[in-house]
Amino acid sequence: MNPASPPSQPVPPPAAELTGAMFIGGRRVTGTGPEVRAHDARTGAPLEPAYPGGTQEDVAAACAAAEDAFDPYRALHPADRAHFLETVADNLTALGDALVARAHQETGLPVARLTGEVARTAGQLRMFGHVLTEGSWMGARIDPAQPGRTPQPRPDIRQRQIPLGPVAVFGASNFPLAFSVLGGDTASALAAGCPVVVKAHDAHLGTGELAAQAVRAAVVAHGLPDGVFSLLVGDGPTLGTQLVTDPRIQAVAFTGSRAVGLALARTAAARPRPVPVYAEMSSVNPVVLMPGALAERAAPLAEEFVASLTLGAGQFCTNPGLLLAVDGPGLETFLDVAGRAVTADAGATMLTERIARAYRTETDSVASHPGVEVVARGALPDSASPGQATLMTVAAKDVLADPALQREMFGAAALVVRCADLTELTETVRRMEGQLTATLHTAPSDTEDARALLPLLERKAGRVLAGGWPTGVEVGHAMVHGGPYPATTDPRTTSVGSRALERFLRPVAYQNLPHDLLPAALRDDNPYGVPRRVDGDIELPRP
Repeated sequence: MNPASPPSQPVPPPAAELTGAMFIGGRRVTGTGPEVRAHDARTGAPLEPAYPGGTQEDVAAACAAAEDAFDPYRALHPADRAHFLETVADNLTALGDALVARAHQETGLPVARLTGEVARTAGQLRMFGHVLTEGSWMGARIDPAQPGRTPQPRPDIRQRQIPLGPVAVFGASNFPLAFSVLGGDTASALAAGCPVVVKAHDAHLGTGELAAQAVRAAVVAHGLPDGVFSLLVGDGPTLGTQLVTDPRIQAVAFTGSRAVGLALARTAAARPRPVPVYAEMSSVNPVVLMPGALAERAAPLAEEFVASLTLGAGQFCTNPGLLLAVDGPGLETFLDVAGRAVTADAGATMLTERIARAYRTETDSVASHPGVEVVARGALPDSASPGQATLMTVAAKDVLADPALQREMFGAAALVVRCADLTELTETVRRMEGQLTATLHTAPSDTEDARALLPLLERKAGRVLAGGWPTGVEVGHAMVHGGPYPATTDPRTTSVGSRALERFLRPVAYQNLPHDLLPAALRDDNPYGVPRRVDGDIELPRP
């Protein structure tokens, strides 16, 4: 594929300033609705500036601008679109300390973690740029005409993937960069050729405005249509519903709670023309501790588990919240070591007071179940949004009798399920909900039992791990961050990795089109130099 053209004008550094304004079709717009404020996660103090919310007219203006931008943006040479994404990544990185400092203030997440998240966010933008220039995402297929075929001639049929149209993205609470305004949903939709309208998360409005400046500066530098990117602020149920029901929006991406994700899915399905909602919602990420593994290394497994459980105050979507093991001495050693590690945990500031309250409510509800025993609780930190680590146990028979015990607590809380034997363990897994991840810890003596369990884990999760812990999602080409309901609304997709842009594409076939009307990727001379399937066989571009 040809090299990307340079920006149409010099790339200015994005301005690291907070104004309380939205971005709508290239304009900074101060809303006229009720004010929304981010808060200092540690003290609860409201932060400046205030962000007056958008109105229905603002939503309509952003969606209209996205619709106007769609055809010229999707018509860009893929290499030019890739260069645009690279410029966005550069701009985000250039924001540096100002971006990290604001995100730290709004979320309470450690500076080192947020610095890494900036790198991850920029890295996934660049990864999608590489995918665009490689070209296989187009899905180019050519079935040449066979006029002499009997009993019927075959027409010339060619296929490629095209973008769906403008996409609505809802920022997540727990990753203020990698799953928010400029996160994987926005990056993959822009890579696919879809303009994006983002609903900023109330928890980190300043971080969102800074990230939006990085995108806007790149739009200007590359001379792209103003509506390629817009950022809205406002009441979630009202403004979010207006955004999802706007007829110009053709897909929705969301990361958050099951209740909100399902509400968005119902709203999108009730439209006169329903659109897909790709929602990542709920997962307890079960970990199976096989008997041989517990016999060999119960103590180190316990220490590793607590480190994964408490990472990020347990607010990753992949923290291990449910462990299954056969009762016995190995499990008792595991619980003893894990309990002491949880007791010693200092606790952490959670993202918001609301999230901290919900976490306490959920853990207290599980702990009050007559079959549940609290093994240990960590310290309760002095914070406006305190997160206290909690470890509990329950018998498998109680989990089988009450599926509500499997629910996500979204914080550093886990339930260890005591199973009478492997048969009961297998039945417990069989009756689980869908998950983002499932983890196996085995020893050589567990191999045959693990082999029998693996097909069941495949049916339950989007990612199956062995010998590790589910926190930490590698951004790459083979990663799947998805899974069966309620992990997501569509188990065929992933929100992390290069396949994420496939959510925003659809196939179109062209039959007997004249050569000069064909899209470039389907012309005989293959000017984009993309890999194609020709008459059933893969045809790679010439070097």
